[in-house]
Amino acid sequence: MKRIVPLVLAVALFMENIDSTVIATSLATIARDIGTSPIALKLALTSYYVALAVFIPISGRMADRFGAKPVFQTAIGVFLAGSLACGFASSLEGFVLARFVQGMGGAMMTPVGRLLLVRAVPRSDLVSAMAWFTMPALVGPLIGPPLGGFISTYADWRWIFFINIPVGFVGMALAQRFLPRVEPMRDVTFDWFGFALSGLACAGVVFGLSVVSLPALPPAVGLATTVIGAVFAVLYIRHSRRTEHPVVRLDLLRIATLRASVIGGSLFRIGAGATPFLFPLMLQLGFGYSAFQSGLVSAVSIGGAMTTKALIKPILKRFGFRPTLVLSALVGGALIGAIAFYRPVVPIAVLIGLMLIGGFFRSMFFTGTNTIAFADVPQNRSGDATSMLAAFQQVAIAGGVATAGGILEAGIVLNGTGHATLKDFSVAFLAVGLVTMLAAIPFMRLSREAGAELAGRRVPAE
Repeated sequence: MKRIVPLVLAVALFMENIDSTVIATSLATIARDIGTSPIALKLALTSYYVALAVFIPISGRMADRFGAKPVFQTAIGVFLAGSLACGFASSLEGFVLARFVQGMGGAMMTPVGRLLLVRAVPRSDLVSAMAWFTMPALVGPLIGPPLGGFISTYADWRWIFFINIPVGFVGMALAQRFLPRVEPMRDVTFDWFGFALSGLACAGVVFGLSVVSLPALPPAVGLATTVIGAVFAVLYIRHSRRTEHPVVRLDLLRIATLRASVIGGSLFRIGAGATPFLFPLMLQLGFGYSAFQSGLVSAVSIGGAMTTKALIKPILKRFGFRPTLVLSALVGGALIGAIAFYRPVVPIAVLIGLMLIGGFFRSMFFTGTNTIAFADVPQNRSGDATSMLAAFQQVAIAGGVATAGGILEAGIVLNGTGHATLKDFSVAFLAVGLVTMLAAIPFMRLSREAGAELAGRRVPAE
């Protein structure tokens, strides 16, 4: 049972993580079919991320009020409804709205799934369970683009979304059969005004950063929206300090392990969010790879990520969370930066090695930071903690893509070539690699025994 719970959750999350990236290589085909342009259709990508940003903050409170299991199943149902709508869409407006509905479901799946793990799995098994849980987030963005390109090339693009239907129903059935029932909490209150402020803040920042990196609209619109989102974020912070039960409990950041996970995890995700965007583009524009070939090379890191599942628990038991997370942040960031020096004359085996080892350390970092985040969080506040983590993660990923896209755009303007060069990609990889390495700093401040119980380094007194 302790293994089936994370596996069931991983099935649904794998579907969601693949679908969030699968249309990236299919934009041209979809746009041509529904009578619009690929640039305009990028609004569908943005609408999905905006929906995630708006509804993630309330996901934990919904799970507390109605129960994590039924909310998780409902989230799958909403996601499937959005998938059907995407498959039948015949206009830009319809497709953008359908992607927003998908995002509503996706916003609930990840944080509520993490909450189910925290509440249903014994603390001694949480590291192993979290290793399975984080796998879809690593594998999905790598498989999604080549899968989307393959389906669009050899079949009807609508199957990108229709294929979710049987997978989703299987996920709902498995959830009903195997996921434990976690009783709803009593006296749960909803901070609707705070929800509006946090939703506007997250949506503004994510929409703005997405527009900057995926210019379906003028970049000035993205910058202005980001500033507006930041203003609402300040208003929410003021509101949360005056409200007894805010929708996102920022006071939880006083917990050292959670604070390190939020700050360090966000910095690391800037690099992790930028790499799937930069790497295929570099291979296609700089090395002449096809979309499918670049996707296959990108997917090599899956092998490293899978290795982590078996090794993470003994590593944490031997060394503890602090050394493991510091090392994985430094090495993971350095390996991202090392991609900057790859050139066509270097054997492809070197690049494959970088991706394999990088996948291992990225997976180790994500598993460790997602686990230690809950080391000292009270059980009745785990729902609030999951929402906070997911919200910060979404903003960080959007920030990573925006940073990478901004560096490439700046290089194009400065070079006057009209396209990104290998030098532009090198600068981008070095920049996001450095930011990723900075993720080690918050964990350096933790005590050496932080999360010792979860790592199995000591048995709590009875």
